[in-house]
Amino acid sequence: MIWRLVRTEPMDGAENMAVDEVLMRGSRGGMPTLRFYTWSPPAVSVGYFQQLTDEVRLDRCREAGVDVVRRLTGGRAVLHEHEVTYSVTAPVSLFPGDVVETFRYLSAGLLEGLRLLGLEAEVTRAGGGRGPATSPACFDAAAGYEVVARGKKIIGSAQTRREGALLQHGSILIRFDARRLTSLLNFTGPPLGSWEERRVVEYLMERAAGLSDVLGRELEPAEVTEAFIAGFARALGWELKEIPLTPEEVRQARLLAQRYRSREWNEERRPVVLEG
Repeated sequence: MIWRLVRTEPMDGAENMAVDEVLMRGSRGGMPTLRFYTWSPPAVSVGYFQQLTDEVRLDRCREAGVDVVRRLTGGRAVLHEHEVTYSVTAPVSLFPGDVVETFRYLSAGLLEGLRLLGLEAEVTRAGGGRGPATSPACFDAAAGYEVVARGKKIIGSAQTRREGALLQHGSILIRFDARRLTSLLNFTGPPLGSWEERRVVEYLMERAAGLSDVLGRELEPAEVTEAFIAGFARALGWELKEIPLTPEEVRQARLLAQRYRSREWNEERRPVVLEG
């Protein structure tokens, strides 16, 4: 089967989430898509079920020029800065089994992308570890079928299924800035609440790392993207055809981005009337 490959220019948080949703909607009757993208400005994305004002230090994000956006997918908060993000949008019927089985299947493409960059990694077992329930951060621990290298989480992914379509997207860390992440999220309650910020940073650095941190060399987003394009194609046998966003998809995404910028969606997860 032919898969569409989409590479988009850096976008803000609302635009990136809107494009992923447009591609998911379109995949129900169209071509499955593999997309790669980056974020400008940096953004914190929170999972669909997280309480934004409890998990994120909104004042610090504003001061730092960091976007905040709620994802359609679950999971915990991610700082999108020194990374490449991938997304897979397709009919659910293309994938084997349930959500966990789809994670396992797609992880083969992620592992091959890392191998092409010179890093041998592995996936955690189903029912893998979680960090403290009070931690808002995705990268404090790996869940089932997530990617770790040398004992540290390298890629964090999340998935949703809606009306027969699937969206899985994930953050491929190039560098992991635990201090920056700690400054933007609320780490509360035991065992983190009694720790000073320095110890939270140490806690996170024990559990996550970026590709450049592990490989000991600087990587650019373009190099990482090319490796993962090849990784998905080789490991999963996908024939990729590069097709940019259409004018209609761009129009739909611009309209949908209004929701992803709204307080009703980001703080309260409420529907928004879109104009345009």
